[in-house]
Amino acid sequence: MNTRIDYRKASPDAYQAMRGLEAAVHRARLEHALLELVKMRVSQINGCAYCLDMHSKDARAAGETEQRLYLLPAWREAPLYSARERAALAWAEAVTQVSMNELSDTLYADVREHFNEKEMVDLTLAIIAINGWNRLAIAFRADVGGHVAQPVG
Repeated sequence: MNTRIDYRKASPDAYQAMRGLEAAVHRARLEHALLELVKMRVSQINGCAYCLDMHSKDARAAGETEQRLYLLPAWREAPLYSARERAALAWAEAVTQVSMNELSDTLYADVREHFNEKEMVDLTLAIIAINGWNRLAIAFRADVGGHVAQPVG
């Protein structure tokens, strides 16, 4: 597929605003591995090939295992994820699909067992950010496959 619009060049101020949100998420100090799992899961739900390519490469470069990446769509049945990761993935799915699901008090309470108030807001902003990136990449057919992971550090 051909790229429709290079959204970075077409609207540099808006692109920089998105980059600012992404930078704030990374400054928040949530675990890198947890963020990559959340970004992967949200991108799977949204069907974003560009973001799946990027975040699978970034996760592997940061030491994530192939098995955990392969089993991510079935994280509820796979014993490979921590309780904190499971809570983040459940929250990510619910926030991503908010138009189809209620964000119940039970789910919120379950997630709050693993995240303090600041972490909940930061996690939610990370989910909002990847949903935005997914929509940009899908709408404008971002070129899939060219991402090169940078070392984490």
